[in-house]
Amino acid sequence: MKRFWILAGCALLMQAGMAQTNIAKFFPYPYSVDTLTNGLQLVTVPTEHKNLVALYIVVRVGSRNEIEPGKSGFAHFFEHMMFRGSEHYTSEQRDALMKKAGAESNAYTSDDRTVYHALFSAQDLDEILKLEADRFKYLKYSEPDYKTEALAVLGEYNKNSADPINKLFEVLRNEAFTTHTYKHTTMGFIQDIEDMPNQYEYSHKFYERYYRPEYTTVLMVGDITHERALELAKKEFGSWRSGNYKPQITIEPPQKKTATASVDWPSPTLPYVVVGYHGPRYSDVKKDKASLDFLVPIAFGENSDLYQKLVLKEQKVDMLDTSFEDHVDPELFAVIARIKDPKDVDYVKDEILKTFERYSKESIPLDKLNETRSHIRYGTALGWQSAGSIAGFLASYIGLAGTPDTVNRLFALYNQVTPKDVLDNAKKYFIPENLTVVTLATKKEEKK
Repeated sequence: MKRFWILAGCALLMQAGMAQTNIAKFFPYPYSVDTLTNGLQLVTVPTEHKNLVALYIVVRVGSRNEIEPGKSGFAHFFEHMMFRGSEHYTSEQRDALMKKAGAESNAYTSDDRTVYHALFSAQDLDEILKLEADRFKYLKYSEPDYKTEALAVLGEYNKNSADPINKLFEVLRNEAFTTHTYKHTTMGFIQDIEDMPNQYEYSHKFYERYYRPEYTTVLMVGDITHERALELAKKEFGSWRSGNYKPQITIEPPQKKTATASVDWPSPTLPYVVVGYHGPRYSDVKKDKASLDFLVPIAFGENSDLYQKLVLKEQKVDMLDTSFEDHVDPELFAVIARIKDPKDVDYVKDEILKTFERYSKESIPLDKLNETRSHIRYGTALGWQSAGSIAGFLASYIGLAGTPDTVNRLFALYNQVTPKDVLDNAKKYFIPENLTVVTLATKKEEKK
């Protein structure tokens, strides 16, 4: 759901201590960006959080990179495998070292990136960075371990599929996209996951393609200096050999007409509807995405006319939410509702469609736009309460644009958005040819 945040040999530097570009400063912390000769990027953000370091390692590989038929789900799979041990550390040794350091460690995969993160005492940085670098450079797993983890991934898929919302968005993606890899979710297609235990050899190919320094950014936030971070990054990651693989990701062609689908749910559930329009990709230069971001709270948020009507006044809906994340390639602006009474599904769907149409014809008052602009800025800054929260915020933008500079550029762009920009882009994207609607309801029993 949309959040308002609220590189061979001992590497020398190609760029050192690259300063922020001369743009309006929204992100308040100083930072440096360095690129090693093997392509690995280091971002250092010293903060006032004493004796704590948040280490985020951003790999720009997600389900978007799964371009070969029958091979979806491998980006998420490697999020699992990276905890199974490496050349010099077993998984048990890794867990013991993390536990000894009192470190919080985890990972996540999205359409565009995989992020490994840990929070720990600054005094443990040397040992933990050495541990992390080893699995990125020398991941090691046996075929039995691979098959065990593949079955675990299948179990996770089955668990997620028991949630109607996950199934609804899986079908929405499949219907809305024809050729682009956003057609499948991060988990992948079920038939590919079921076949994953047979893809041991291919798994090595995937790892060798993407787990390379040129795809990776090491982000350190907290009680750390630029000099110390750079010294450690060169020491632990400098010998990591770069690769040369570049995926050819198919551009999604324009949708030609409205698409619809329905899901028969095998067990009792309240009905759902999701309405999705093809929207723009993330950009800190073009206003398309930034303009439509304002419609998330204004048109569909808790203070919106639609929410007030459907949820509070008429009480026909007990959940109304929006999905419009920042993506490398064009994604969907989707609104989902859970409806209390099956007879109201069409009514709720029509009200959502009318709201999209309204903002394609009606300009937002400037004072409303300015108020929302302030809320976005305040809500974002309010989230920077710790080294971990700052690093987590930056990781997504680094995955998108490779540098914290993009945050300042984006919020400068938000300041430039006018009511006309919002209206023009709503007209551009919220058209029938861009629309996909999916409903989900309990399967009706067949009459005997």
